[in-house]
Amino acid sequence: MRFFTLFIALFALLAGPAFAAKKQKPIEKAAVATTAGRPPVPSATDPENLLYLDLSTGGRVVIWLRPDAAPKMVERIKTLTRQHFYDGLLFHRVIEGFMAQTGDPKGDGTGGSKLPDVPAEFNFLPHVRGAVSAAREGSAEGARVEEVTKAENSANSQFFIVFNPTLKLDRKYTIFGRVISGMNYVDTIARGEPPLNPSRILHAYIAADSPPAYAPPPPPAPVALPAATIVPTKAAPKPPLVRKSGSRGG
Repeated sequence: MRFFTLFIALFALLAGPAFAAKKQKPIEKAAVATTAGRPPVPSATDPENLLYLDLSTGGRVVIWLRPDAAPKMVERIKTLTRQHFYDGLLFHRVIEGFMAQTGDPKGDGTGGSKLPDVPAEFNFLPHVRGAVSAAREGSAEGARVEEVTKAENSANSQFFIVFNPTLKLDRKYTIFGRVISGMNYVDTIARGEPPLNPSRILHAYIAADSPPAYAPPPPPAPVALPAATIVPTKAAPKPPLVRKSGSRGG
């Protein structure tokens, strides 16, 4: 009897991992099935999918573009970059702990390019630190369906770079890339809505176009002060001489 009990215990010990492995197989298949149908992820070293932003804060930011997740928005960014649209544009809205927004030729958040708006491409990428996402019009809570749809499809040229994870924006804004180098230059962008002395994009390039090395912005030109004008003043008139009369002796 004791031998039989020992045999059963040994069998359970050896068979346990085998049964556990069999139970895990359907889970593994399901995990593979959830990613089926997605386009292949582009290489993070493919120069055609690397966006360079040379910032006035002192260096070059490298953004890995993700056409597998947002092909229309990536194509728009490439088109505008190659038109030199972003050269010189300000970071017009920068919120501490949240994000830095740019891409508006007006510099106040109301402008965009002359190209039509880009439809929403809300995707699986999260709004983590360094995520680059398309800005769009906001839609108020309780707005009509058509108003919400219009707002969701209003991305154009503006985009923002996330400072800290803001996952509440996931699947509400189109992420099309992520900073893979130079985030320290993003961190030093001047804050404000708008900033008092805004930082700017000096130049934007696609790496495949063989851009030049980063060149720092030229020092500000000295301010010429107007020359001081000396106005001659007239001398004050001298008082008339008054003779004192002395007493005569008798």
